Amino acid sequence: MTLRVLVCDDQALVRAGFSKLLEATPGLTVVGEAADGAQAVDLTKRVLPDVVLMDIRMPVLDGISATSRIVKAHGSRVRVLVLTTFGTDQYVADALRAGASGFLLKDAPPDQLANAIRVVAGGDALLDPAVTRAVIAAAIGPDVRTTTARTRLRDLTKRETEILTLVARGLSNAEIADHLVVSEATVKTHVGHLFTKLDVRDRVQAVIFAYDSGLATTGHG
Repeated sequence: MTLRVLVCDDQALVRAGFSKLLEATPGLTVVGEAADGAQAVDLTKRVLPDVVLMDIRMPVLDGISATSRIVKAHGSRVRVLVLTTFGTDQYVADALRAGASGFLLKDAPPDQLANAIRVVAGGDALLDPAVTRAVIAAAIGPDVRTTTARTRLRDLTKRETEILTLVARGLSNAEIADHLVVSEATVKTHVGHLFTKLDVRDRVQAVIFAYDSGLATTGHG
């Protein structure tokens, strides 16, 4: 299966570079390029890519607003992967809240970019544990906890709460299974249940919820 990618960046050379790289990667094809967020929203509607590579700082419509519009219009049919220069950028946290499925530094190696596209296209979320904590911390101060999040947290079983804590630390299903000494299939089932109970789309949204509720803190190692 060939994954369809839309490249969105306001710098022509950057777009061309990403497009050339992706076209040379087996299993990936570029279905369009956008120079700003408004073009990204329009092109997404017309070509329905599997993944949108989204720059954040752009004219006309920024990447955060574009991400929000794309996610609201297409849900999980189209995944957004944010490209950024700095992993602790406040804007990255806002993009994740808008519905992005992950983020990647612009200077990441080519194979890492290709893998990131495959990860988010497969329905998972791209999380770097250390960077993710810094990003979430930029959006959620230590004293900001929502009552709604704490109330919803009580709907989880003890095991689901435990797994959510590990998800917030950036562990994969396989790593959680090893940690809890259970099968990966069991972990996947629990993760699915907690996603449903919390009404979150993927791991990024689950991590944000964990911080919102106070379950996770920036002090996790």
